[in-house]
Amino acid sequence: MKPTLVFATANENKVSEVRRLLEGRFEVKSLVDIGCFEDIPETALTLEGNAKQKADYVKEKYGFDCFADDTGLEVDALDGAPGVFTARFGGPKKDAMQNMNHLLNELRSAGAEESMDRKAQFKTAIHLIVDGAEIALEGICKGEIAKKRSGTEGFGYDPIFIPEGESRTFSEMNADEKNAISHRGRAIRKMTEWLGA
Repeated sequence: MKPTLVFATANENKVSEVRRLLEGRFEVKSLVDIGCFEDIPETALTLEGNAKQKADYVKEKYGFDCFADDTGLEVDALDGAPGVFTARFGGPKKDAMQNMNHLLNELRSAGAEESMDRKAQFKTAIHLIVDGAEIALEGICKGEIAKKRSGTEGFGYDPIFIPEGESRTFSEMNADEKNAISHRGRAIRKMTEWLGA
């Protein structure tokens, strides 16, 4: 029987991405799968802090081995913003279209028209709690912000993020292509190596 690992998220896009990455080595359950419908607080000032906060909550309230992530988009021309505020950059609700529009407008306002001015990176922080041990891991994918949205795959800021060495956005790649180079893919691979999976 495969060991169960709860991914402390209700985002089904993220869950299916991680299930693909773990290739059936774990039974990955989401918050919905374990009956957790609370809005888990994310009040830390860092991605790492938010990931730990969510993992601790699930372990303490539900008892499962689990991991949580928090991902931030850090744009050079915006002094590292949106960073820890990535999910709600465009307003108080998590709205991908608003977030992307706000980011593109901010870059225009900053006069960041050349690709060298549009450098950015995605960073995923993971906090894992398993068998009484805890570890923090991270994955980074460098790239730049496109001038307009392109592609239909993925979620979040994928339509405007072009990873280093690519001419396509994440949204123009299939799931396997994206997972091979993405920030979350890199962080999850570190996690599976640590787990010996």
